[in-house]
Amino acid sequence: MKLFVTVVDQGSIAKAADVMSIAKSAVSRRLAQLEGRYDVRLIDRQPGKWWVTDAGRELYQRANPMLADADDLDRDFMQPTRNLSGPLRVTIAHEFGMTFLKPMLFRFAKDFPEIELAVDFDDRTIDLDRENYDLAIRITSKGPGGDSDITIGQTRHGLFASPDYLRDHGMPCEPRDLRDHALLQYGPSRRAIWKFEFDGKPCKLEFKPYLNSRTGAFLKDAAVDGMGIVRMLDFVVRQDVEAKRLIPVLPRADFENFGVHLIHAPNRRLNKRMRAFSQAVLNRCADFQP
Repeated sequence: MKLFVTVVDQGSIAKAADVMSIAKSAVSRRLAQLEGRYDVRLIDRQPGKWWVTDAGRELYQRANPMLADADDLDRDFMQPTRNLSGPLRVTIAHEFGMTFLKPMLFRFAKDFPEIELAVDFDDRTIDLDRENYDLAIRITSKGPGGDSDITIGQTRHGLFASPDYLRDHGMPCEPRDLRDHALLQYGPSRRAIWKFEFDGKPCKLEFKPYLNSRTGAFLKDAAVDGMGIVRMLDFVVRQDVEAKRLIPVLPRADFENFGVHLIHAPNRRLNKRMRAFSQAVLNRCADFQP
């Protein structure tokens, strides 16, 4: 079956023979044995060309993940943890990855140089199986749930502004005071709504943003530059708050918490590479855990 998958991947029997270091005649013979076993034609072969049959495509699609699991099993039991190797493809929420996880990703790549790490930064909903990702990290109020969804921490929204802005425009003391300020909004809408609780009472603020963007880092920099008050997740502004470039505004305002979710495909077994990466994320997110 591995030979058949290799033939399809390579696009020819001759190339598959080279990859597997066996004779071309041996590949043809074993392919014929596999077709005899299932009593079906997997590849139609004619001089100078060949193509995969419908049955062959189905076998290829079903065999591929099985063989990948078998390879992972070999790696897990034959390699010590310090020598982990093989592919690992992850997708991470853009702002979280670029502003908070980036140092951890660099360290992980250095600690496990034999792991072929591929990282994409994206906020869209993805199909892990179809898009061939091992793991996804998403920041959301509600994850998919189930055994394949690990909530590794909680992060929250807050309101922040620069000392210069607050000196020039004053510090809001009540939610209604926000109407007199320039508000920076994450997202494309020219009309925005902030819902939160203040001293345990529900509040709803509808406003026209002074500035919109889908990029949190840009809005954070705009707030640091004194352009207004921004609502932002705490991990985006953490360094600027510690450096006093940003100051919390209305700290008694309580916005909905967002979970940091580590997700894998429901039918996927966590191999050692995935577990090592998950532990690195957990260590990095220790401050977010209850």
